[in-house]
Amino acid sequence: MTHDTLIKPTSIVVFGGTGDLAKRKLFPAFFNLYIDGRMPQQFQIIALGRQKYELEAFRDYVHDNIMAFSRNTNFLPEQWNDFKEHITFFNANINDDQSYQELRGLVEQNDASWGVRGNRLFYLSIAPNFIDKVSTGLKNFGLADNTTGDRIIFEKPFGYDKSSAIELNKLLARTFHEEQIYRIDHYLGKETVQNILAFRFGNSIFEPLWNNRHIDSVQITVAEQVGVENRGEYYDHSGALRDMIQNHLLQILCMVAMDAPNEFESEQIRDKKAELLKSVRRIKREDINHYTVRAQYAAGTINGQAKKGYKEEPGVNPNSTTETFVAMKFYIDNARWQGVPFYMRTGKSLRQKHSAVVINFKDITKTKFPANRGDIENNQLTINIQPEMDIRLSFMTKQPGLDMEMKPAEMVFDYFQCAPNSPEAYETLLLDVLDGDSTLFMRSDQVEEAWDIIETIQDEWEHGDLSPIYTYPAGSWGPEEADELLKRQGHRWLSSVPQTTKLETEKDGTAV
Repeated sequence: MTHDTLIKPTSIVVFGGTGDLAKRKLFPAFFNLYIDGRMPQQFQIIALGRQKYELEAFRDYVHDNIMAFSRNTNFLPEQWNDFKEHITFFNANINDDQSYQELRGLVEQNDASWGVRGNRLFYLSIAPNFIDKVSTGLKNFGLADNTTGDRIIFEKPFGYDKSSAIELNKLLARTFHEEQIYRIDHYLGKETVQNILAFRFGNSIFEPLWNNRHIDSVQITVAEQVGVENRGEYYDHSGALRDMIQNHLLQILCMVAMDAPNEFESEQIRDKKAELLKSVRRIKREDINHYTVRAQYAAGTINGQAKKGYKEEPGVNPNSTTETFVAMKFYIDNARWQGVPFYMRTGKSLRQKHSAVVINFKDITKTKFPANRGDIENNQLTINIQPEMDIRLSFMTKQPGLDMEMKPAEMVFDYFQCAPNSPEAYETLLLDVLDGDSTLFMRSDQVEEAWDIIETIQDEWEHGDLSPIYTYPAGSWGPEEADELLKRQGHRWLSSVPQTTKLETEKDGTAV
């Protein structure tokens, strides 16, 4: 968010320092922050790994990964030569107490060289089953005992279901204070996601319209063109509901629908997010098929290339019922949103990579405006998250001529034109952690409420037999049943079809 230009000296410890996340995201992010002048003046990155490296060989490995994965590869040699002196490699065994004793010696050595007890940032880029051991080791050896300056970052998943999330939160609470814990969701670091708050609360023309008196429906789409690739074994035990809905999409929902805090301060913002999640109407087991659609991709074609079906992917059980696509309808039971449907969908092997939020405003013109009424479309506000990064407001204008003929027009704010080399999500989030700003990170109560929202659905899909699992060809926009979910209320998916015609569908009388 808003950052202090002077961050205390900091030891940055990366558990899993030779892993895929570190090489693709973390080291490129730290380096970009460094060349942008955003890192502390004094810092040291200690990368922990089981694989043995000589120090210079590891630094060369980091350099190669920065060249391969960073948004910024046109840097001066002296910038890299300066940065690499801040990198240390530590061959460690996270199951061995001796490693924690040696790690303590390394960070205390940093403190001694700086002449001050520095902040400490521990990034746990490790499998969930190691969290207990690592957090206990940090506590037993006094590595993170400064509650204001020591921070611990955890990657998702935050549990497997509600009960495991509660147990994980209890475990962490025994070891750290909540203000030390940063549960990272990289989606919240994206520029256009962050801009939702600025757009809403920084503009007086939109926030007064941001309610059920003016908004007809809201849609959140996170579509992926890739399949499960080489993650079939992992994904088959996760699925789209856990992997995407429970965290990414529900967090975007919070940004879109939360009430305004009294002050733009991290805890007040997180309070409002938690309130919003508590207000999301829970779907009863007998209503799951009315509010949700799940599906798997079958064989198809993407960009002219044949694509195998999900059950044929390596590591996937040929009898799997794991969903690769989910479409859902939610309601929020509070004064602001009562009666407004929120539609969500996410899936793999879809036609395009596309993530967007669409705010569909109510049509009040048909009874008040005498022009060619059938040609008037609802006003829409579209926030494109990726790969496009823009905000689009559609509205109706008079077509030049003698008659009162209407046509749609758009106003567009394009991020790429304003900042073609804008920071990546991990840069934003890591800088927030360095600065102690928890605004974009999930608090324990948010995690548990998000799991609670999907708990009944998750249980039915795993253990019940009431919910069908549909199929859709790879390269499509999902199953037809996802379209039917919206048609019942005269709606259609707005972020994947040309917005030039309005679907006129009568409600069929089914309960909304």
